[in-house]
Amino acid sequence: MPAADDLFRPTAVPDQPEDAAPEVVELPTTKETPAKPKGRTASGRVKHDEKMTVYVTSDELIDLEHARLELRRHHGIAADRGRIVRAAIAMALADLDAHGEDSSLVRRLTEA
Repeated sequence: MPAADDLFRPTAVPDQPEDAAPEVVELPTTKETPAKPKGRTASGRVKHDEKMTVYVTSDELIDLEHARLELRRHHGIAADRGRIVRAAIAMALADLDAHGEDSSLVRRLTEA
């Protein structure tokens, strides 16, 4: 089990060009007429106020751990499983916003 200090140690972040601007997500302006976000981005390493539980198979969990290790080993990205999942959610929702019925999410969910 990791020491308590290890749980809050920041992970390495790859260098970004100085002129690289962060993606901005527009939030809904009112509850009645929400504005459609122009782009979605994962929240990354911030304090999260909401929690949800997702159940996965042992194979899915192993695949996620392999992806985490692949990111660290070959790309120099130290990300925990939650950060990877949040990035995947942001990608899926951005694809849904951009492509609607032709999105990967719709195709995958209608295959079942």
